[in-house]
Amino acid sequence: MPSIDLARRRLRLSDAHISVLGILVDEGQIPEDHAQAHRELREAALLDPDDKIVADLYPLVSTLMAPRVIAQAEVTGPLGTTLNGAVVGDDFLFTHERWPGEAESEYVPVEPETLVWALARMVDLHRETVVDEQEQVPAEEITSTMGTLDTLLVLMEEGNAQEPEAAAAASSAPVRLAEVLAQLNTMWRLTVVWQDAAGSGGPAARALAVWDCGVEGYWVRELPAEPVAEGEAGPATTLKARRSSAREIWSLITGLLPEADELRAPAPAEGS
Repeated sequence: MPSIDLARRRLRLSDAHISVLGILVDEGQIPEDHAQAHRELREAALLDPDDKIVADLYPLVSTLMAPRVIAQAEVTGPLGTTLNGAVVGDDFLFTHERWPGEAESEYVPVEPETLVWALARMVDLHRETVVDEQEQVPAEEITSTMGTLDTLLVLMEEGNAQEPEAAAAASSAPVRLAEVLAQLNTMWRLTVVWQDAAGSGGPAARALAVWDCGVEGYWVRELPAEPVAEGEAGPATTLKARRSSAREIWSLITGLLPEADELRAPAPAEGS
């Protein structure tokens, strides 16, 4: 069920609830498959009897309807894949996070200065316990193909090859790739999209794909290079992963965010 915590200005809403709010802003008709979400918003008093959105939702709805920057964190772990992220508007910034297996996400207003911290927390970026902070992470790269990676991951998920050497042999993968993935905690991809100030002024994006492999450390997947559009990578596509560190990944996350001169100016308000 949708809900609002007025003391902390946070909300719990599903994708269907967000869709209904957008339809109402555009003064459209609620489709039948969104009737339950519509009813739940009324029951939670987030819509009045005339379907007007309550004032407490204005910051979130206005941000979602006219975002300047959108960040999406796709995290895949033992409980499946969750989609979290952040939406930056002209006046407000909200993060949203979903608990695995639940329909609603928690939307929370944050300050712009804390956005990198929020994104790093979404992907559970943490100080490494296996590498001293003063030590240099050893340089290491692994090269294979995306098809080999997929085969190896399936074998490991099915438990058909418990030892890395056996998994590598069964999938024709490099043994080192099997050793690293045997310690896999999560794979995550962070994508940031905005309206570009240059060229056609269309959408621009930067993205980062990382493996969190526990005692084997962090690995940045450099090939195929992100952002990867649907259909761009196939089984024969080259895979290259490079050993990294939490310190470097923090810098890479920071670098995903657009600078002020990369953002297209907001459209002038009507009547101005």
